[in-house]
Amino acid sequence: MADSLKSAQSNSEGVSELSFLPMTEADLDSVLAIESVSHIHPWTKGNFSDSLAAGHWAYCVRPQLSDAVKGSYLDPEILWAYCILFPAVDELHLLNITVSPKLRRLGIGVKMMNAIEGVAAQQNMPRIILEVRPSNESALQLYRSLGYEQIGLRKSYYPVDVINGLREDALVLAKSIKLEA
Repeated sequence: MADSLKSAQSNSEGVSELSFLPMTEADLDSVLAIESVSHIHPWTKGNFSDSLAAGHWAYCVRPQLSDAVKGSYLDPEILWAYCILFPAVDELHLLNITVSPKLRRLGIGVKMMNAIEGVAAQQNMPRIILEVRPSNESALQLYRSLGYEQIGLRKSYYPVDVINGLREDALVLAKSIKLEA
């Protein structure tokens, strides 16, 4: 699958093209640095290691080498984002997608989602599904703008929030992918 997520197309805003490289154990410190500041209940190193061991499709997203500027955010050593995908028989389950907080609202999430949809189509998977917190308004807005629709609700899916002591439901969203005939 590494070849399937090579890059996303540039958009008119001039954001660098993205390189999707297979995630390895060596990437996990950089991944965890973003994960820990991005989520109320971040995945642990063990969660990521388990995903890698299970053969999930895990990618690190960095700028293209052709756009490299050492020491800046265009340095290919700097992790911009990552995603974890679980391929099932007839659907692709998006388990985790996270963009570095300093690089949000630049179109990276849209590019990643478009690339993921392209992989689903290449692999003849007619649907992508994901879970999202109702309180994650920016993610919900992104998914809905890309045509994802709510197909279910997982009650008390997310762990207890230490602030309010409550578990949070998960909205289950899906999008049908057009496959080549």
